[in-house]
Amino acid sequence: MTTSIHGDLVATDHGAAVGVVHGNLHLHPPPPRPAPVIPRQLPAAPGLFTGRTAELSRLDRALTDAAAPQGPGTDTREPTTAATTTGPAGAGRTVLVSAIGGAGGIGKTWLALAWAHRHLERFSDGQLFVDLHGFSPAGEPVQPAVAVRGFLDALGVEANRIPTDLDAQAALYRSLVAGRRMLIVLDNAATSDQVAPLLPGSPSCTVLVTGRHRLASLIDRHGARHLPLDVLSAEEARGLLAARLGADHVAAEPGAVDELIGLCGGHPLALSITARTAGTRPSVALAEAAAELRDLGLEALEHDTDPAASLPTVLSWSLRYLTDTQRTVFALLGIAPGPDTTPPATAALTGLPDRLARQALSGLENASLLERRPGGRYAMHDLIRRYATTTAHTTLPREVRDAALTRVGDFHLHTAHTAARLLNPHRPLVRPEPPATGVHPHPLPDTAAALAWLDAEHATLLATQRTAATLSHHHTVWHLAWNLATFHYRRGHRHDAVATWQAALDAADHLPDPDTRSRTHRHLGNACSWLGLHDQATTHLEQALDLAHRHHDPAEQAHTHQALAIARERRGDDRQALEHAHHALALFRALDLPVQEAGALQQVGWYAARLGRFDTAREHCQAALTLTRHHHNPDGEAGTLDSLGYIAHHTGDHHQALDHYHHALTLYRGLGAAYPVADTLDSVGHPHTALGQHEQARTVWREALELYRDQGRDADAERVQHQLDDLDHT
Repeated sequence: MTTSIHGDLVATDHGAAVGVVHGNLHLHPPPPRPAPVIPRQLPAAPGLFTGRTAELSRLDRALTDAAAPQGPGTDTREPTTAATTTGPAGAGRTVLVSAIGGAGGIGKTWLALAWAHRHLERFSDGQLFVDLHGFSPAGEPVQPAVAVRGFLDALGVEANRIPTDLDAQAALYRSLVAGRRMLIVLDNAATSDQVAPLLPGSPSCTVLVTGRHRLASLIDRHGARHLPLDVLSAEEARGLLAARLGADHVAAEPGAVDELIGLCGGHPLALSITARTAGTRPSVALAEAAAELRDLGLEALEHDTDPAASLPTVLSWSLRYLTDTQRTVFALLGIAPGPDTTPPATAALTGLPDRLARQALSGLENASLLERRPGGRYAMHDLIRRYATTTAHTTLPREVRDAALTRVGDFHLHTAHTAARLLNPHRPLVRPEPPATGVHPHPLPDTAAALAWLDAEHATLLATQRTAATLSHHHTVWHLAWNLATFHYRRGHRHDAVATWQAALDAADHLPDPDTRSRTHRHLGNACSWLGLHDQATTHLEQALDLAHRHHDPAEQAHTHQALAIARERRGDDRQALEHAHHALALFRALDLPVQEAGALQQVGWYAARLGRFDTAREHCQAALTLTRHHHNPDGEAGTLDSLGYIAHHTGDHHQALDHYHHALTLYRGLGAAYPVADTLDSVGHPHTALGQHEQARTVWREALELYRDQGRDADAERVQHQLDDLDHT
């Protein structure tokens, strides 16, 4: 401090006068402070950045919201992100922290840098950047003390002024950036603890954080806005390839480009690696690159010498912070059947208690290795799943993998069995073997729950059957086909019915019960007939009938005659169909099986009606209706009412026909039976037309047309379209 003595006062270098002295007083102003250092640490902007319009807009909106004045009655919350942290009491402003999260190679850093360079004018006092190496070949993340010290150096702080204590360093850093319009980019963070000391305290600063983990406490305690980054859309992926390879190159092979995008699943790093490979081999067609990626999978996306250019290596860094349990669950999910999973299925797969299975799924979601979807389902990106599959085969013994697949197969089979019993309790009971130890089927309280579960798990159940076939679990293969049969019919899954019963026929050769093969031929024949494969249907049904005769199984003979009746009808032979229906009726009556007898009575009535024998038809259908109602069989009742509607319409009682048809529709809809609903809607339009109710006919036929199209029933859809056209002309 400089002091000048003159007169009666002593002056300090702050210009304050104290004491009394003799002489003259000279005040000296303080020397000017040096201009603050303006750091420019941002790496270069990504040169070929494309897409991410929605994400850039969300970051723009967050910046705008943070800059806007906030006062009483002002709501600046953004529904898609976490709320911001309020600043000092009464300040009404925030420190904007945006946390960009996502899987390895998804483009988090590129997005942060692209956005930062577009807004440099907003950060005139400088930009700080640090790669925290949370997930990188470096192995160890950057410690907060190292990062803070780097920031202090960048801000021009002399080494002898830097405190030794981390808290003191952080406080000095916050003091230096206070009130300055600065951007701080904290890239590749591993944990919230790594980030927290680097957050400024001044609302004039903006922070961008990128990382694979969802930084929970950063969101909870510091109000970070979480921005999850997903794969590129097909249009964005095409734009990336065009930017890398040239628009003409991409336009020349549109089919190959579409396949590359599909194989990469829109993953930015996978697309970039593919583009780099294709770009360095200009003489090789993109179709060849697609074939290589299709055949080699992840191997085509590896790089021997540059870890950051190898997708499997980049993905492997995500496993670094997982627990042993999470790593095992991750690997097993790679080989689990189906496109996604649920906590109960994961518990069966892993053998973990439900609570620990849910925790493991949550941990993998937090690490951006899983995505949680509506309905409590979890899914992996295809490329991440391939990596998980590789991990399973390289880190888990075969017996561990096989035991896991057995458990999850039993879980799906026994839950499907419960669902099938709820959908059709009158169907013959065929029990599967007990499940593996510790496996508990998912509870299904009623028919609605059963249908919902089967709808949600259908793709997984089909995959489970394929996996069981690969493992030679013949029992599981056959019983899945059996327990999906009613569901497939009600939902109209004709192709899946053929596929599951074909797999069951292959499995039946290895099963001890000789009746199994007869049943399988019958169901496969029925499924083939349903799909219009009439020759194959006849072959399988005749084999089924022959086997049932040889095994002296009259019940199976009766069921096969019913299936043969349907097959004959579909080939336009109603007389032969009626003969088979009479055979079935006689057998069921002799066996004293009233529910099955009702079905045969309805079948006889239906074919008699189609042959114009309406009195006989009505008599048999009325008897069937009495039995189905007595035994509480809504499926059989709906079918019988549909037949009675047909009889009433063709005998001129169109109002009665409408009553029967609408009652049948109510029952079918309650059963979730979309396939017969379409047929009954088609039928109900005819009595409406006969009564001159053209608008009502048009309404039901339009609904039938939509259902036929959804079910892939092209011939039926074309026929109904002609009916609608004729109605318009009328």
